[in-house]
Amino acid sequence: MAGNYPTLGTEDARPQLGRNLTYGMLDSLGRAIVTGRYEKEAFPTEAELAKQHGVSRSVTREAVKMLTAKGLLSARPRQGTVVQPATNWNLFDTDVLHWLLERQFSVELLRQFNQLRVAIEPEAAALAARVGTADDLARISQGLERMEAAERGEDDTLEADIAFHVAILRASGNPFYAQFRDVVGTALRTSIRFTNRLKGRTANVGDHAAVRDAIAARDPEAARIAMRALIGDVLELIEVEGGEAKD
Repeated sequence: MAGNYPTLGTEDARPQLGRNLTYGMLDSLGRAIVTGRYEKEAFPTEAELAKQHGVSRSVTREAVKMLTAKGLLSARPRQGTVVQPATNWNLFDTDVLHWLLERQFSVELLRQFNQLRVAIEPEAAALAARVGTADDLARISQGLERMEAAERGEDDTLEADIAFHVAILRASGNPFYAQFRDVVGTALRTSIRFTNRLKGRTANVGDHAAVRDAIAARDPEAARIAMRALIGDVLELIEVEGGEAKD
């Protein structure tokens, strides 16, 4: 709708337009770096980038600064701006994770992400069982109800599953676990799409209900085990698929 876009000529339109240009350039350059475009060629200068993208030097400079903060670039005296190796990238940055997951699909990357999940989410579930509030439990139950509705075609399967897992991270009461919600929400989209397409496989609502029930019963160990089993099932599917891909 027209109301969602700035009207050119107004006082607040120029800053908004500048932000849009900066983030557009950030996304374009980030994708190019992550997909290896600059592996065999030098990263352009700010002047070259500005000319290529038809934007101002200030927009270019801001986008480069943001990519530097994400670990994708570094500026060195007399060397200019250079692309950093993947080991330097901030994998917990949701933009970086998004670009990684959008490039050529990698079962190995999916495996690594779920290995991270199994190290975090079972403990978050145990904490939720210990310290989660009534409101927290209500949000977890709402996520489960959405999953049940999705099975009937009344909700989005992907969004319902994400809502359930994010509600548990928040219910842990630990701000560090809660900070993983964006990472989990971003990467879980790829993980769920991958597992759901395997022989028509969809998320097992019963397994998710076991996690919710353990949290509601204030049983940390049962919640931990149930969540570990849930993610372990995903890892098993990935291992099977990865093995078939190599055959």
